[in-house]
Amino acid sequence: MFNILPADTYTVINKTILSEQDRKILLMLYQPIIGSGPINLFMTLWMNLDKSEFMSNEMSHHFLITSLKMSIEEITIQREKLEAVGLLKTFVKENNDVNNYIYELFSPLSAADFFSHPILNVVLFNEVSKKEYERLVSFFKIPRIILKDYKDITKSFNDVFDSIPSSSFINNVDVKKINSLGLNMKYNFDFNMLLSSFPKETINNKTFNKENKELIENLSYIYNLEVMEMKDLILSSLNEKFMIDKELLRKNSRNYYQYQNNGKLPTVLFKNQPDMFRSSIKNDSKKSKLIYTFETVSPYNFLKSKYNGSNPTNRDLKLIESLILDVGLTPAVVNVLIDYVMKINNKKLTKNFVETIAGQWKRLDIKTALDAMNQAEKETKNKKKSINKPVYKKKESEVPDWLNQDIQKETISEEEENEVKDLLKEFK
Repeated sequence: MFNILPADTYTVINKTILSEQDRKILLMLYQPIIGSGPINLFMTLWMNLDKSEFMSNEMSHHFLITSLKMSIEEITIQREKLEAVGLLKTFVKENNDVNNYIYELFSPLSAADFFSHPILNVVLFNEVSKKEYERLVSFFKIPRIILKDYKDITKSFNDVFDSIPSSSFINNVDVKKINSLGLNMKYNFDFNMLLSSFPKETINNKTFNKENKELIENLSYIYNLEVMEMKDLILSSLNEKFMIDKELLRKNSRNYYQYQNNGKLPTVLFKNQPDMFRSSIKNDSKKSKLIYTFETVSPYNFLKSKYNGSNPTNRDLKLIESLILDVGLTPAVVNVLIDYVMKINNKKLTKNFVETIAGQWKRLDIKTALDAMNQAEKETKNKKKSINKPVYKKKESEVPDWLNQDIQKETISEEEENEVKDLLKEFK
């Protein structure tokens, strides 16, 4: 993990050919998914290129801070989103005083590739309304012209030019061309388990070629499919030659997900806490172990644990989603907020109550689990002081068990130790 400083320099390298059409695709197709921040960063880096549109001058990150009106931490987050969707690659050269970064720009996918992509297409559909999605498709759709009444009179090269004698000319010129990276994905899909689950007579050597494996990984990611679920979907998508019908597999995966989720398509999966906002405290205290849980579990899975493993309601999911996308809280802070509110509010995530606390924490610029836990503890103490009437002792379960816990290494009872272990097991 490299912490960028404002004085660190960067150079932009254009690895592709960027066009006005790319600008439209970025704004209309990518922006609804990754947000305006990453797009603004990409456009700014694009504008940094010199007249040759190949390489920029060396600049400092302070320029990005002042141009984008973002902190260096926010710029890093937006940069990582560009990397994740294949628009940017980043390299760093470490020096004693100032590090130098190289930012390589890549083209977005073409509209045709975007709308046929198993992940981006589905996520876009879910991020915008059905009407808006259809408008976007219509915008990039090429009108079909029926040519059955026309005759093709196009001349070939040989019709126009005479043959050219051979020469010693060798074409080894390295010229610019359009380059797209695609999504930067890291999968944990167990292909060994998948292959071993198939009867030998149902597959052949070409059934799981590179292209099919990539599709299976993408579908398992976007639809959150386990290996055995994917096996059944593949079996129902094989043709008579035991080859996977890719379009049918997409359709079957989508239908299966919608059947399991009341007709809804998947939302963007929430990520774990970014490394830059994780705690460096590592000891055996109860609070330290809970911080680890808050930082390594996604808000979706953390909320699911509160439902005892069942799927959360759409209402609660939308509320949690808004805390990340609209309010801008980090995943670990959202987890602390879920835990805090549900324990002081009788297991209820009341929208106005949650948003009030979320707004306060955002204004306080709380980004880490530890800061969120300390703020929750502070609020609890302030409420106790503000009550003028006698305060009756509440049940211990009515407040988070991490309140009033010191971070320093402490001795905890065997019962508490088992409680923490059980909590951590839920997310392994």
